[in-house]
Amino acid sequence: MTTHPSADHPTGAETTRRPPTPTPPTRTARAHSFNTAAARYAANRPSYPPALFDAVEALAGRPLPGSRVADIGAGTGIATALLHARGANVIAVEPGDGMAAQFRSTLPAIPIIRGTGDDLPLADASLDLVTYAQAWHWTDPARSVPEALRVLRPGGALALWWNTDALDVPWIAEAAARTERHFGIDVAAEKRNVNARAADPTGRLDFTRRTVRWSRRVPVDTHLANIGSHSVFLVHDEEHTAAFLAEEREHLLGAFPDGIVEEVYEVVLLLAKTPA
Repeated sequence: MTTHPSADHPTGAETTRRPPTPTPPTRTARAHSFNTAAARYAANRPSYPPALFDAVEALAGRPLPGSRVADIGAGTGIATALLHARGANVIAVEPGDGMAAQFRSTLPAIPIIRGTGDDLPLADASLDLVTYAQAWHWTDPARSVPEALRVLRPGGALALWWNTDALDVPWIAEAAARTERHFGIDVAAEKRNVNARAADPTGRLDFTRRTVRWSRRVPVDTHLANIGSHSVFLVHDEEHTAAFLAEEREHLLGAFPDGIVEEVYEVVLLLAKTPA
């Protein structure tokens, strides 16, 4: 889909002095920013719940064990490792130098090749499932949709998913409001933009949508490192970002005096099958 300006945005923090709204960073700058923070990304980003992969299997109409899967925009391999653990015969595709290096150091037994969703280095009709975890918004659907259809076998499936903030949780909504005020980011647009029309403006794919709610409890430092690994922070001035996160720590300790943050997510899954 056309990149969603908020699809990679975390909840954030409020500062006492509001800086001028910065010029929005380019899509390319944001996409490449992860390569400088690959280790932080791998260590602190949330994973995905087993129920997500249950939903993928149910909607795709086939079990993951033994399926030939390509995980595109694999990053450090968070989703790839889970697909592998479920028994899939998985290969990763990743364009970034830093992310690919981190992937290889963490998952040396899983093959990874360099490439993008707009030009997949994969053979025609060779896959049962193509997955994008937090990555479809970096593609151009005019190219990535035909590429996915090209590499999928008849009856195969394309699965896209995103961890999105559960904005009905008060502390998360408050943090999102701080992000919106100080970075000009509409966090709520994240979920609005995760839909079939945005994923495939041409309408060639018939997506089914599922939402899986889950949570994790992590130390404040892990939560801060998680949100700091998102592109909106990585492309901004390092000193300003550090000050911003330091103030967010105070908000978090007010909400979680024991220093353990309960992050609540809703994984939004879109899955489309190809004709058998």
